[in-house]
Amino acid sequence: MSSSPDRINLENALQQFSDHWSPRIVAELNGQHVKLAKFMGAFDWHSHPDEDEMFLVLDGEFVMEFRDKRVELKAGEMLVVPRGVEHRPVAEQECSVMMVEPAGLVNTGDAETSEKTTTGTWLTMED
Repeated sequence: MSSSPDRINLENALQQFSDHWSPRIVAELNGQHVKLAKFMGAFDWHSHPDEDEMFLVLDGEFVMEFRDKRVELKAGEMLVVPRGVEHRPVAEQECSVMMVEPAGLVNTGDAETSEKTTTGTWLTMED
């Protein structure tokens, strides 16, 4: 990671990948990773016993399902899922999301390991 700050164009970063549920790390601050991901379909039910998660919709929309309710999120809206709360994001159409989470957080949390499990990979920014 470079010690001098660089501007990050989120639209350009999102154009560099097309797979779903595979977050790309674009920045790090104070022990947190800023990640971009594309959602499509339903993710796994899971929780993070010790970490909160922040989701900001950049483009499109998705529903965050909880066992007792559903929260619809559209572009420009965000949600913080408190630690220990079981949740599942679901997107009927592809959407782009920014997440802020502790570095090293496993995206499937306490759920059984699946093909979607990752801590994210660094995105190499192209000019």
